[in-house]
Amino acid sequence: MGKFVVIGERIHCISPVIREAMATRNPEPILKRAKEQLDAGATYLDLNIGPAERDGEELMKWGVQLLQENFDNVPLALDTANMKAIEAGISVYNRSKGKPIVNSADAGDRIGYIDLAAANEAIVIALCSKAGIPSDNDERMSYCQEMLERGMMNGMEAEDMWFDPLFLVIKGMQEKQVEMLEFIKMLSDMGFNSTGGLSNVSNGMPKHVRPIVDAAMIAMAMQAGLTSAILNPCDQRMMETIKSCDIIKNNYLYADSFLEM
Repeated sequence: MGKFVVIGERIHCISPVIREAMATRNPEPILKRAKEQLDAGATYLDLNIGPAERDGEELMKWGVQLLQENFDNVPLALDTANMKAIEAGISVYNRSKGKPIVNSADAGDRIGYIDLAAANEAIVIALCSKAGIPSDNDERMSYCQEMLERGMMNGMEAEDMWFDPLFLVIKGMQEKQVEMLEFIKMLSDMGFNSTGGLSNVSNGMPKHVRPIVDAAMIAMAMQAGLTSAILNPCDQRMMETIKSCDIIKNNYLYADSFLEM
């Protein structure tokens, strides 16, 4: 994949400000969050509208058009439990800067999201889980293979399936972290792309500790072969770490100004 792909996580209906903006179709808070993330170095923006059972199709169309018209067809990850809303978003999506990402499938109830991505020539985030947390990497790999077979059966290219190892919270699952990193290495060795919600790792930690732990985890995950992550690009320590790791991994050419690029 080359340069690490940052998917900005901050346009999310869990935020009261964003939830209100979506409900009232007020563009300003959404455009502000988008600009902050793109200025900080995000490649993709995640547009998370939540379950959106009532007006999801119209809301997703509105969000996709709002962001792409204001930010030169920025590539987007479409994030909702409403599959018809994702299809609606894709119907108005401009692919000039990158394919849409369908966020997300798993090997259980959400495996149909792979079919949706295949039918629409989209990328899919494929969570290596079926019901709950996998017990070990053998289980993760079995789910990975199930989803890969489903995608290939539908004509997808393997490079358009971005496997999510399932980042786990350290508080309570500290012993699982090395195992998760080992699974990223397994995916990388097989030539697969990978991504995931990095902020899960530091969930529940004190606010001043979270950026330190998240930056350490992204560095270790990138060394293991992680090719993308869903994260907060406005975390300066995180972005400095990602850019530095990209340089060290020879993903792009060093310049003294690389932190400003």
